[in-house]
Amino acid sequence: LPILPPSIKVCKCRGIFVKFFFSSFPAPARPDPPVVGKVTHHSIELYWDHAQTWADGGAGDTGGAGRVHFCLQEEDKNRGFATIYVGYAKTYTIEGLDPLTQYRYRLRAVSDDEASGFSPAITVSTTREPLTSEHLHKAVNNNDVQAVVQILEAGDVGVDVPDKYGLTALMSASQRGFSGIIDVLMKCGASVHEKNSSGKNCLMLACFAGHLDIVKQLRGYGCDWETRDLGGCTAMHWACDGGHGQVVEWMIQDGAEVDVKDYKSGWTPLFRVAALNGDPQIAQLLISAGADVNRRDKDGKTPLMIAALNGHKKLVQLLVESGADFKVKNEFGSRAVEMAHTFDRR
Repeated sequence: LPILPPSIKVCKCRGIFVKFFFSSFPAPARPDPPVVGKVTHHSIELYWDHAQTWADGGAGDTGGAGRVHFCLQEEDKNRGFATIYVGYAKTYTIEGLDPLTQYRYRLRAVSDDEASGFSPAITVSTTREPLTSEHLHKAVNNNDVQAVVQILEAGDVGVDVPDKYGLTALMSASQRGFSGIIDVLMKCGASVHEKNSSGKNCLMLACFAGHLDIVKQLRGYGCDWETRDLGGCTAMHWACDGGHGQVVEWMIQDGAEVDVKDYKSGWTPLFRVAALNGDPQIAQLLISAGADVNRRDKDGKTPLMIAALNGHKKLVQLLVESGADFKVKNEFGSRAVEMAHTFDRR
């Protein structure tokens, strides 16, 4: 027989020579537990410095029989362990984990034909999910005061960060009538001067929605009546558009101007009433507060013409009784009655 290395033995069994391989290296030592690296709400980084090799192999040995690889296991829901990584690396990051959840891991070293015992298991908890503006706006829309407080106190989210529709938390709360949320937001530094993409602020939204208590609350926090949106409309325009007589009445008592023209058409709030809801009670509030019934817009039309065009009979009657000139003509030479006939308004 040829001379064989000490790791190979040969014996004769029933006339057949059989080779047996015996390792000349000891099994890898039981490793220490993995060390915890970076931990987030969805990942855990583990690393280890156990480069156990065979006696004639080194940590950088790539082809010798003594090269050691590692087996990392994670505890499953049934308190058993399942392998999640096998390889030669000394670090591994587990992804896709749940926030604020405990996980347990253990490690073993494995040579070509020998394995160590498992290390003691370690317990690692993922962090909480970072709070975002989505969490804040969801809490506001749910009128969840406690959640809003917790989110803002965590310091991850700015109080005036807009949602995907361009509304700040204060705008949303004002629009929905959530006074408790408004108080919390203001204590946390919310600005009443923020505007959405069309230039409306929280007061305008509250006026349009008809929340008189919120309108009063926002006035107390410094909102003014003079602010305009991109079209030049004030909160009074929007209160009239919403058809909220109580809001309009209180605004007038609080000093809101009733005869402001917008930028685009030159319409005052009375024009908006004539064009939209035709509410004679709101119109009467405006007229009593000084709204000009004979004011002309950029096309020469008057509130009476607009009301006639839209078939608001009661409003037409009120305007005429309040001194509206039914003989005046627009830039095309048409009077209110002729415009009404054109659109079959009898």
